Parts: sequence; structure tokens; C-alpha cells
Amino acid sequence: MKKTLLILINVLFTLNSFSQSDTLNAPKAVLPNVYADPHITAFGKKFYIYPTTDGSEGWKSTSFTCWSSKDLVKWQYENVILDLPKDISWAKERAWAPAIAFKNGKYYYYFSADTNIGVAVSDKPTGPFKDALGVPLAKKGMLKGQMIDPMVFVDDDGSAYLYFGQGNCNMVKLNDDMISYDASKIISIKPKGYNEGSFVFKRNGKYYLMWSEFDTRDPRYSVAYATSDSPLGPFTKAEGYPVLKGKGIVKGAGHHSVVKVPGKDEWYIAYHRFKIPDGNGYNRETCISPMRFDNEGNILPVDVFEKIEAVKIQGKD
Repeated sequence: MKKTLLILINVLFTLNSFSQSDTLNAPKAVLPNVYADPHITAFGKKFYIYPTTDGSEGWKSTSFTCWSSKDLVKWQYENVILDLPKDISWAKERAWAPAIAFKNGKYYYYFSADTNIGVAVSDKPTGPFKDALGVPLAKKGMLKGQMIDPMVFVDDDGSAYLYFGQGNCNMVKLNDDMISYDASKIISIKPKGYNEGSFVFKRNGKYYLMWSEFDTRDPRYSVAYATSDSPLGPFTKAEGYPVLKGKGIVKGAGHHSVVKVPGKDEWYIAYHRFKIPDGNGYNRETCISPMRFDNEGNILPVDVFEKIEAVKIQGKD
């Protein structure tokens, strides 16, 4: 009996030691408090993150913020750049999952609000932003699933594409004004495992469509991807493993975005995880990890325990 008790104590001590070590080794979140669904990008010589303000059950946040950094490590709070319902007449809450794109000398900010998608515009990446339409860009109920999680990809030729949707991934080419499209040309797909949070980028002529699988409250929340020779597909899913998933104390790693360091083939993935140590699907924090490719262009699995080093954008201001 004493021997059995001693073995049990040793097992519990080992598990506790692993948990403590695991917690200590997990990189710190890059933003303070709780923020989710980070959209990361680079403008000029700075990186920017546009997240969802987290921490309320039911995700009833009402404001969008902006953060900037010169090196990906130290982040500065800029401001509330859009506020519901003060700045948006057609929505009151559920301010989720924004994205931003630059074209025509303007910054276009796409966002979810009351499960509609809107677009606002500004002369600066830090705002203030003004509702460009006065109505949703994609209205609740217009397609199957929720009209949330917008992302806009601007191709090398200046063509811009909108991706959005929970349940299905919807995609359509935007008109040159960046605030309208031909709804009859929307393509809806559902890659195996797709749930939400689509993101598109281009590398070496190949288009990568990424998304999150499982529910954001599920510790298994993770990121997969597919590739195509066209921004509108067809896309072929990369099989074998999620690109990003939790491990140990890191749970619910997903709803990501990707940034390329200007002038380099160096990539980073921003994502949220359950706040360590006691977070959940309503209390998530934003992290950044390096993202790498093999010689064939396949995305390698992301190490959620790898710490990032300071990175600076070269060139003139």
C-alpha cells in the first residue's frame, strides 16, 4: 500500500513539474490582456495587429483597436479605431475578426458586426475609420452560415478578393472601389474540416488559402490550408497535419493571419490561444510564431513554443 501511494505521489509530482515547466516555456502573448482573431500586416516600416477585443461571454465586444510594432516583439497600443454603435449605425455589438487592405491610397478595414460584414475607410492605418457604405457589405442571411471573418487579399496586379464566412468559405473579386462586388459571382466552397477564419497569401506564384478547424471554444481548434494557381481556386488541401495546433499548456491555437517581412522570404503567423493558464474560448490571447516552408513550398508545422526574435523592416521611412 505504501509502495503504491509512493508511486502515485511521484506520478503526480512529475505531472505537476511538467505543467509548471510547460507554462514557463510557453512564449508570452504579444498583446496584454485578452485579444483574439489577430490580423497582422506590415505598412511602411511598422507591423500592425488588428484584433478582436475578447473577454466577454458570447463575444459581445463593441470596439476595435489597433496595435503597432517596429520589431514584432514590442507592441504599442494605438487607439480604438472603430466603435459600435457610435461609428456603425447598423450594428451594436459582436465586433469580431477584422482585416485590413491598402489600395488606391486608402486603408480599407473589413470587420464583422452583429454577424454582418462591414467596411470602413481611412487615410491612415491607425484610423480613425469611417463606415464606407452605411450598410453591411455582406448581410446576415445572404448565404449559408454566418457572414463573419472577412479577409481581403490584394494580388500583384492590384486585383482584390474578399474571403469570408463561417461554415462555408465564400470568395469573390472586389470591384476597384474595394467596397462593392458582383454577388452573382460569389464562389462558396467547404474544404474538408473548414469552419471559419479564412486567410489568403501568395508565395512564389502559389496561392495559399488557410482556415481554422473545430470551434474556437474547442481546445482542438487548429489551422489547415490548401493551395491553388488562382486566387479563386480550385484549391487542393494539404493533407497530413494541421499547420498550427495546440500542444501541452497551449490550447485552442487558431484564427490566424500571416505576415511577410517586406524584402525577405521570412514569414510569421499571428494567432490566438486560450489565455494561459486559465483561459477558454472567451478569454484568448494573441501570439506570434515563425512560419516556414519546405523546398516544395509546403508549410511546415508551426512550433507554438518557439519564441520570436526582434525583426526590423529595412529601407527608408
